[in-house]
Amino acid sequence: MQRVYLDHAATTLMLPQARAAWLEVSERVGNASSLHTSGRAARRVVESARESIADDLGIRPSAVIFTGGGTESDNLAVKGLYWARCAQMGKSSRTIVTSAIEHHAVLDPVVWLSEHEGAVVEFVNTDGQGRVSVTEIESALTRGDVALVSIMWANNEIGAIQPVHEIAELCKKFDVPFHTDAVQALGQLPLRLGDLEATAVTISSHKIGGPVGVGALIVDPFAKFTPVLHGGGQEREIRSGTFDPASIAAFAAAIHYSVSDLDDHAARLRELQEYLIAAVTSAVPEVILNGPNPGDARLPNNAHFSFPGCEGDSLLMLLDAAGIDCSTGSACTAGIPEPSHVLLSMGVDEKTARASLRFSLGRDSSKEGIDQLAQALPGVVERAHRAGSVSA
Repeated sequence: MQRVYLDHAATTLMLPQARAAWLEVSERVGNASSLHTSGRAARRVVESARESIADDLGIRPSAVIFTGGGTESDNLAVKGLYWARCAQMGKSSRTIVTSAIEHHAVLDPVVWLSEHEGAVVEFVNTDGQGRVSVTEIESALTRGDVALVSIMWANNEIGAIQPVHEIAELCKKFDVPFHTDAVQALGQLPLRLGDLEATAVTISSHKIGGPVGVGALIVDPFAKFTPVLHGGGQEREIRSGTFDPASIAAFAAAIHYSVSDLDDHAARLRELQEYLIAAVTSAVPEVILNGPNPGDARLPNNAHFSFPGCEGDSLLMLLDAAGIDCSTGSACTAGIPEPSHVLLSMGVDEKTARASLRFSLGRDSSKEGIDQLAQALPGVVERAHRAGSVSA
C-alpha cells in the first residue's frame, strides 16, 4: 500500500528546479560577506536570487530581506515594526491589532510584547467562516493609538482568505504599519506585493517546494524597523546573519516556478479540492466542513473537517496506520492536546474543535489517493467513535 500524503500545508516536496539550484550552488565555497573572489561569487548568487524574487512578486529587490523561515520573519515583523513605531510615537501608540486565528508565529510574539513590553493587544472578531472584521480594524485605527496591524493573508488551518488589500488601504490611510503572513498564500494565490502596499509580508520556502530553513520578509524600503538580531549588519541591518546561498537560490527557483505555474496549479488543486470534499462527505455524512466553501474565499489546497464524536488525535493516528498523512486542527503544548484556537475563535464549541482534521493538497496529490482516504475513513471514524465512548 502506497502512503498518501495530505499534509502539504505543513511542508511539501522540493521541486526539481529548486533541488537542482541548491545542488549547483552547494558545491561552491564562499561566504557572501567576504570580499575575495569566492565570497563575491557567493554574493552574486544571493543578489541574483533577490532580483528574481523581486521580479516574480512585483517589488523592488531592496524590499527582500532573507531570513531563516516564516517563524523568524513573523517575529521580526511584529517586534521590529512595533518597537520602531513606539520609538517614533512614544506611549501614544502601544496597541497591536490582530486576530485570534493567526499562526502562533504571530500570536506568541504579540503576547510576549504584551507581557514584557507593555503592548496592548486588540483581537478583532472573525465570522463563522473565519473572515476577520474589517469594520473593527477601521474602528481601532480611528482611535489613533495603534502601533501595528498584523492579519494573515490566508489561514493555515481552514484556508480562509482575508481581505488584506482592504486592510492595507486602511492602514495606509491612517499611516499605521501593516504586516501580513502570506506563508500559505504564496504559490496558491496571485501575489503582486507591490500592489498590496503592506509594510511587511512574510513568505517561506518549504511550503512551495523550496528547502526548509529559509524564508523572507518583504519590507517597505522606507519603513522604520528595529532589528531583532544584531551582529554582522547584513540585510540593511534588519537581519544580521551569514547568508545560505544554496538555500536562497533554491528558494528563488521555487518561487519562480510557482508563480509561472500558478494558474494551472491552482485550477488542478481546486478540482481535487472539490473531489476531496465530496469524497469525505460521502464517506462520513455527518462530517462538518469548516471555513468557507470552495471558491474565491478559500485556498485551493485546503479542506478542514470536524468529525463529531471523535478525537482528532485518534483519527490522525488511525489514518496514519492506514497509510494516510494529515494533520489535526489542534496545537500540542507540553504534551497536552488543545482544541484548535482558530475554530474556537470562530464560535465552534470545544468538543467539535477537538474533532478536527486538515487535509491539504499538493503537486503529487491525486484522485487515487483521495479514494484511498475515502475508503479508509468509515472504519477509522467508527473506531475513533468507540475509543471516544470508552474514554468518556
